[in-house]
Amino acid sequence: MRDLRSIPDDVKWKISAKGAARLPAMYEVVFSPLAGDRYDELEQEIWVELSKFGFDIARSLQLPISSAGDLAQSMSIVRAILFGPDYKDEVMEVGDNGSVVIVKHCPFVVEAAGMGASPDRAFKRCLAFTLSTQKSLNPEYKSRFVRAMCMGDRQCEIKVDKEDEGKKKETKKGPS
Repeated sequence: MRDLRSIPDDVKWKISAKGAARLPAMYEVVFSPLAGDRYDELEQEIWVELSKFGFDIARSLQLPISSAGDLAQSMSIVRAILFGPDYKDEVMEVGDNGSVVIVKHCPFVVEAAGMGASPDRAFKRCLAFTLSTQKSLNPEYKSRFVRAMCMGDRQCEIKVDKEDEGKKKETKKGPS
């Protein structure tokens, strides 16, 4: 008889991550009809809370966050840890202080499609997690989704760059 130790860690991780990737779609299918219009708001709170765990992971591993490239790479590592080995992306540096994350495979998109869940809700989950985690790691930067698989694009593209200096000053002083 096999025991848990006889199963390779990478196989256990892959199976566990696949189960975790199904959860959002399962919750949506079951609870969205019951929660009605409040479902998106409630679910977003869950993903923002998960972003706090993403922040803790990055801090505990002492991942670098001082430049756009460092921040994008660290976010990539956090997403891979949380979302599993089927999550595939690539980070490219752009210009002096910009990066683009190209997501080539997302287990949440695959599982949502398989369960008949809404693609735009998958986008809202990712958006809430990504923006909240990135801002908590380094508020001097911003992330912007240029493309999203769950919205019909071939891949996701997330641009990471410095916040506008003018916008930062306006925010600190308040609108005139």
